[in-house]
Amino acid sequence: MAAVGESGPQPDSDDPYARLGLSAGASFEQVQSAKQRCLTDADDDPQARAKIEAAYDAVLMARLRDRQQGQLSPAAATASQREDGTAAAAASAPAAVGVLQRIRSGLPDPGPALSGLAPQWSLVEGRGLIVRLVAGGLGLVLLLLSPGSVQLILALAVIGCFLSQIRRGRRPLASLGWTLLLLVAGLVTGVVLVSALSPSALSQLQLASDQIQAIPAALLLLIASLLLA
Repeated sequence: MAAVGESGPQPDSDDPYARLGLSAGASFEQVQSAKQRCLTDADDDPQARAKIEAAYDAVLMARLRDRQQGQLSPAAATASQREDGTAAAAASAPAAVGVLQRIRSGLPDPGPALSGLAPQWSLVEGRGLIVRLVAGGLGLVLLLLSPGSVQLILALAVIGCFLSQIRRGRRPLASLGWTLLLLVAGLVTGVVLVSALSPSALSQLQLASDQIQAIPAALLLLIASLLLA
């Protein structure tokens, strides 16, 4: 295997090997080391650095041409193959980035979908406010007076809350999600409330435990029908 040229780099030479201080059979490591050494010696001189880069590219091209013609020694051929692999990897990197960018651009933007799930609160106006207040008030009164109407009132409250959000422009899936979330939160609150009350307090209220458990859920669903948009 030939070593680096003994005369050292010749920046003004037309021969790229001589410019880097190399012999034609230099190994891949020697080519890389010569390039880095010459760039270090050139410091911040842009013209000198450009000549070094041009000489390095010319060496790579000469290696590729000679290998195609079968004129390289085994050591130089191995070096040339490694140089080709390095160049191929560098060339494939921008292509891979471009593919990723195209895939990303083809995916839907999650921003609008996420914004549709976020709650937006504004009071209903006009006739819709009156209808919701009247229906919600009647439902609460019926819930307090009739223990057997608990399931019916909650079912109507769920339907009313869901339809209210739909009429105000919210997507069906988001409307259903918020409605079920409020229902579960209200029922859990009702269970905690019942467990916190003593038997004497329950008897004084003259309400069944099912009625007390349903009240928070009915109130939350009514509030959502009035405010959730």
